[in-house]
Formats: sequence, structure tokens, C-alpha cells
Amino acid sequence: MMQVVTYPRLALVRLRGIPTTSREIADTLHMLRLRKKFTMVVANGSPSVLGMIEKVNDWITWGEIDADTLALVLEKRGRLAGDKPLTLEYLQKWGWKSFEEVSIAYITGEINSLTCGKRKITQGQRAPCIPYLKPFFRLHPPRGGLNSIKLHFSMGGDLGYRGPLINELIHRML
Repeated sequence: MMQVVTYPRLALVRLRGIPTTSREIADTLHMLRLRKKFTMVVANGSPSVLGMIEKVNDWITWGEIDADTLALVLEKRGRLAGDKPLTLEYLQKWGWKSFEEVSIAYITGEINSLTCGKRKITQGQRAPCIPYLKPFFRLHPPRGGLNSIKLHFSMGGDLGYRGPLINELIHRML
């Protein structure tokens, strides 16, 4: 019997938007859908994603996102195709009761992805994702500013791994 592996859910936020980045770094940021400054993506912590994070560690900050923060991000910054806001009525149309229910289901591994991509979903039943949700979130610059986008978090800056403290930064950016 095959065992299902659940990876931790990570929030990745791009902090640097330097136009002189190398082609390899720019391609990796593009694959992670971090195409502009202050863009956030929620990804799983699989080995392939961790390898990409390691490559672009000097351009992003990342850490484990919690369900409350994810629900707040979905509610305030979630966008559908056509740049329409994600609303509670839209979630209820696809079988979800609240933003919190979706975020808890994603964090616990009940659903594998927030976005559906090109999967065909029939209306009326509970969808295993949010149809037509954009796979990134555009955030504001953080209130109170940043310490340094040239130093890593462990050295007093803002780049690199920051663990659960990513939730505090996201709250400042909403």
C-alpha cells in the first residue's frame, strides 16, 4: 500500500526586484510564480520546491504559514481569473463554508493545492481546490518597513528562512 506524504505548507515572499539578476535566478523565480516584488506564493515543502528555494534564497523570504494567516490572505488578497476578488459567496458556490475551512483543509493536507489549474470541476459538489484562483497573492510593502534586503534573517536582515515568523510579516503586508 502506497503511503501519502504530506509536506509542510510554505509561504514564499519575494523581497528583491533587482533587474540585473542572472537568467538562472530569474527563471527559478518565474517558475515559483514570484515575478514581482512583494508577491507571495503558498507552496508545499517538497524536495523540488526546497531546491528552488535554496537557489533563490537571496531574493525571497520564506517560512511555514499557519491556517489563520492563510485564511486572511485568501479573504483580503485572493483574486480570481479576470482580477475579480475572491468572495465568500464564490467559495460557497463550490462547496466551501468559509475561508478558514479552505485554509485548514490545505494546511492539514486534506487538499493538495489551492488552485485547480486545468482540472475539470463540476459545480455542486465540494471542489478539491478553488477554481480559477490565481496562484499568487499581491501584497503591500510591509508596514514599519524592512530591516535590510541584503542580509539574511538570522543576521538581522529580512531574506531567507524565518520559520513561523513569516506570519507576522504577512500580517504587516496585508
